Amino acid sequence: MTARIIDGKMAAAALRATIAGRVASLRYSPVLAVVLVGDNPASVTYVRNKDRAATQAGIETRTIRLPAETTQAALLVRIADLNADPAVDGILVQLPLPSHIDSAAVVGAIDPAKDVDGLHPVNVGLLASGRRALVPCTPLGVMKLLTGTGVQIAGSRALVLGRSALVGRPMVGLLLAADATVTIAHSHTRSLADEIRRAEILIAAIGQAEFVQGPWIRPGATIIDVGINRMPDGRLAGDVDFDSAAKVAGAITPVPGGVGPMTIACLLENTVEAAERRRGQS
Repeated sequence: MTARIIDGKMAAAALRATIAGRVASLRYSPVLAVVLVGDNPASVTYVRNKDRAATQAGIETRTIRLPAETTQAALLVRIADLNADPAVDGILVQLPLPSHIDSAAVVGAIDPAKDVDGLHPVNVGLLASGRRALVPCTPLGVMKLLTGTGVQIAGSRALVLGRSALVGRPMVGLLLAADATVTIAHSHTRSLADEIRRAEILIAAIGQAEFVQGPWIRPGATIIDVGINRMPDGRLAGDVDFDSAAKVAGAITPVPGGVGPMTIACLLENTVEAAERRRGQS
């Protein structure tokens, strides 16, 4: 068996086109404020890509760059200003933050209605209770990729490998809302390979390069690889050993070119959603 490749670039391009059409129908331009503290190279690149994608979709971006030595108090003041600004529809604080800043306190200071990252405790609680919420962008993108494959989510055995607040935990909530039978596995899970073999849908998000091996995978399973790891030779690899997994799986995302492009596209969708909700249009 050779797995079908799930093309995240193509799916993201289609979603961005839909978003651009949605924005064009509005009488205003949604505004996304991105706060970047410090000069982490990966964060700088990611913010630049977000700015470019937002501009192409007709979303106005305001990137606020702060030095790495910015105090937590000063950062919270900037967030309060953005919360109070009626022109700003979405606020995103680029993570990770410098070690002297409490990320949870910063995320908790964002107005939940403008929390386009979907990480505020209010949005987390709404998702956990099965109610409408702004959802973290990566899990939202995963769900859109799964839907696009045509795989039947309802009733399927889904395994989420990883329990982070950014991906693993919200992923469970979204899969449950789609009526999947969900298991979450992590570093303390016993007989992990056996758990993976039972999964018809596998979401891998543990940050360990090529950890999941082909023989562990159920034949015909759908594999969504959220991991992105820089290898010693400079290439990027996911959490799944792609070559061996592709011989067993029914469908699989590549790294790069799978989940990554969908994350940014879903950020744009969340921004438009937040803008419409604030104006009673959603």
